[in-house]
Amino acid sequence: MTIGDTAPGEFRRAVESMRRTEVRPEIELEDIPAPQRLAPFSAAMGASVYRDDDELAVGRLIVLYDPDGQRGWDGPFRLVAYVRADMEPEITSDPLLGPVAWSWLTDALDAHHASYAAAGGTVTRAVSEGFGNKAGDPVTTELELRASWSPEEEDLSGHVAAWCDLMCLAAGIPPLPPDVATLPPRRREDPESFRK
Repeated sequence: MTIGDTAPGEFRRAVESMRRTEVRPEIELEDIPAPQRLAPFSAAMGASVYRDDDELAVGRLIVLYDPDGQRGWDGPFRLVAYVRADMEPEITSDPLLGPVAWSWLTDALDAHHASYAAAGGTVTRAVSEGFGNKAGDPVTTELELRASWSPEEEDLSGHVAAWCDLMCLAAGIPPLPPDVATLPPRRREDPESFRK
């Protein structure tokens, strides 16, 4: 992946810090195309959480950079996260799922000492049923969490680590104890994912 020569140093350093984040072996990261109209500079990564060969959760993390900031931001950076995971129906019907899933994010940010401001988001439970020639398909239930927040530091590695922890929790994988080492991220081939 490349960053254009005109990208500000602050943005370049932030993106490099995202790349350096060490993650659990269950997580595979890849660079993906970033949205084109949300900010002058943006970058994005996608991730999948696997147990054996089963994909348990997927997510995206986008970093937006506008030197002038934007309305609703608290600084020049904004992180936008998305996580989706299959869940058992009895879990998705629990009325406390929303607050608990949101606390997974905020607790993970705190655990990784990732300072942030102006956080907001939604937790959605989705039930998919098949009809017609799909009537025999099993009913599936999913959790989706969408969130954004403004990091208060240029080093975004703690924010990426928190997002990865959130995906693991949504997938039903407990957090690692603090003294267990993680690994450099596995990466797929990088498409061009940054814009000027």
